[in-house]
Amino acid sequence: MNSVVISNKGLEQFNTILKDWIPKNASIALACEDSYIHYSPSIEHMHLTLNEKIHPESVAARVIQTRMKSDIVVDSSILGYPYFVIGYPIYLDQKIAALIIIFPSTYTPEKKEPYRFLTGKQEDTWVPVPVEEITYIESLQKRTWFYANNELFKTNFTLKELESRLPEFFIRIHRSYILNIYFIKNITKDITTNFIIQLKSGIELPVSQSYINDLRKVLEF
Repeated sequence: MNSVVISNKGLEQFNTILKDWIPKNASIALACEDSYIHYSPSIEHMHLTLNEKIHPESVAARVIQTRMKSDIVVDSSILGYPYFVIGYPIYLDQKIAALIIIFPSTYTPEKKEPYRFLTGKQEDTWVPVPVEEITYIESLQKRTWFYANNELFKTNFTLKELESRLPEFFIRIHRSYILNIYFIKNITKDITTNFIIQLKSGIELPVSQSYINDLRKVLEF
């Protein structure tokens, strides 16, 4: 969908038109600047409120920041069931905004091919890096960084977005870390019995309790 210009007076008409082509049990939201200015919920989705602030890691925030279409599958940790969100850049009163469509939990998006590389930024230089060379990815101070070949790169993707598009040898181990399992040296426990992963480079990363079962399942221990 290309960016369009729309007045605030047309919100309800805009909503009616959208309801003609999206599933009847999908929700529609409009976000502008730092908050949601319109929300038409379905039965399943009642978690947004008018004028609610946009979460910095949400699809709406990414659309407004990048001015590009964005989508993500949200796991059941938020509402108790998974759902699919897609966002489009539009303009409201000449301000960049995001049209957000929240699809029902029964909706199955088309499966996308895993990323084969990530383009990282270093100052004013952009470098495409094959995912096989990426050691781990970190969320720090509201930004996402990845480490490869002893170098640090910044990416515009969030961990949530990367989690669903990286190859199966990447695993989420913490709210702040996604790890390439081929760079694991060993896994131990600290004095509080929490798991610690030591990488071949010597770096140690914690495993949060909520991701221990996933780690055990993937590595079969």
